Amino acid sequence: MENAVKGPGQGGLEQEGADNEVVRQMKEKLLRLRREEGFDPYVAETWDCRDHLADVRCRFEHLAPEESDETVTLSTAGRLMTLRRQGRTTFADLADETGRIQLYFQVNALGEKPYEFLKKWVDTGDWLGVVGHPCRTKRGELTIQVTDYKLLSKSIRPLPEKWHGLTDTETRYRRRYMDLIANPEVREVFRKRSKIISSFRETLEAHGSLEVETPILSVLAGGANARPFKTFHNALGLDMYLRIAVELYLKRLVVGMMGRVYEIGRNFRNEGIDTMHNPEFTMMEVYWPYANYEDMMNLAEELIRNAAKAIGTLEIEWNGVKADLSRPFRRITMLDAVKEYAGVDLSAVTDDEAARKIAREKGLGGDLKGTESRFAVLNLLYEAFCEEKMVQPTFVMGHPTEISPLSKRDPENPDYTHRFELFMFGKEVANAFSELNDPLDQRARFEDQMRKKEAGDDEAHAFDEDFINAIEVGLPPTGGMGIGMDRLVMFLTGARSIRDVILFPAMKPNE
Repeated sequence: MENAVKGPGQGGLEQEGADNEVVRQMKEKLLRLRREEGFDPYVAETWDCRDHLADVRCRFEHLAPEESDETVTLSTAGRLMTLRRQGRTTFADLADETGRIQLYFQVNALGEKPYEFLKKWVDTGDWLGVVGHPCRTKRGELTIQVTDYKLLSKSIRPLPEKWHGLTDTETRYRRRYMDLIANPEVREVFRKRSKIISSFRETLEAHGSLEVETPILSVLAGGANARPFKTFHNALGLDMYLRIAVELYLKRLVVGMMGRVYEIGRNFRNEGIDTMHNPEFTMMEVYWPYANYEDMMNLAEELIRNAAKAIGTLEIEWNGVKADLSRPFRRITMLDAVKEYAGVDLSAVTDDEAARKIAREKGLGGDLKGTESRFAVLNLLYEAFCEEKMVQPTFVMGHPTEISPLSKRDPENPDYTHRFELFMFGKEVANAFSELNDPLDQRARFEDQMRKKEAGDDEAHAFDEDFINAIEVGLPPTGGMGIGMDRLVMFLTGARSIRDVILFPAMKPNE
């Protein structure tokens, strides 16, 4: 057998200089193909691709070595991943979005002219339409014996054979199309992502929730404490913002008697990029009238459990740690978490300076400005000592009112709210409230947020007068929740970075 023909320049994207020369040669070959054969490989518009490769494997798994079924004519298509020539026969690997299979080209079956065309003009990376019969080789490899083929599109850039040894992992994100070609497991992650999102829709719609779409551009960036992206609308002559959350619009719809509503869509926050954060990300937010934050806890468990089932298992593993989603999720208050993990009982502390002193004693003096309330100190201690301990799915409840401008107060302890955050593997996945529907209280909290913004807090909540108007019309008791879909997909699929579950993550330009 001759050496396997893997296509010129295969072996990764590190050797850009060599690849550029290969591209030059491949473009020249394309021009010669047009000139010498009068054949344009980009003219084809359709192909009868009725047999996906995974289905072919399933249907003909029964074939024994050296057995074929010439009563069946298959018609399929895909990309050539390898070519291995043996004089008057050629073996190839064809891949489509479902799998991969071996092809067998033989001059007697094809005829001299089609075989010579294959030998001279067809390369690794090209898209091929194929007609043939299923068979199994002497070595036991399920194969399509090709009786006819058509070059559907020609590749003029070399494909990476494998990404092993690629040191610049950012290349995978910059050229995701190459990553998807080279790594079927990456394609599988994104298929699972789609299944997870579909599962969310099925569960929410089974509960009578209506999917809606709300504006991405608005004159105010509300619904969360975050720094927005700013732009300018020429026709209106207005500064506008990309949304940081959809919460305030969805609650307006509840006011408008739309009932249970939800949205799955992009949000944008002008903040840092790391393994857990991308400036453009996908959120699911849901709002149910006549429900509270405890109903949202039950819904969160159901959504996540159903999503895990949709991709195969309730026992997941991320970063070497396992979590069992079949068990009820733990529930704990923020005060109790700080008591358990930081060894500090702030429930009896009523003096702000006393709380700041405790924070300094716990080594957090560098994080203090000296004006923090005891509630801000509680949150500081929680973030420093507790978040990373929340490995198994855990609902953390009872956030201070001071840091929860859209959440209903606990009537038995108005300094705290009926709110929870869901943590898994030490990271926040969901945030939910019994929604604040008192317009007087909401106005006062917006005013407090404005004072913080004027004092230099870029992430303080904007004052939204129209939202106040809406809840003055009357917002019924409502439970609401947001779930970060990218981070959840990370955990359910075991991906190490958020960039592994976003098809085209934000990247600095490649110099």
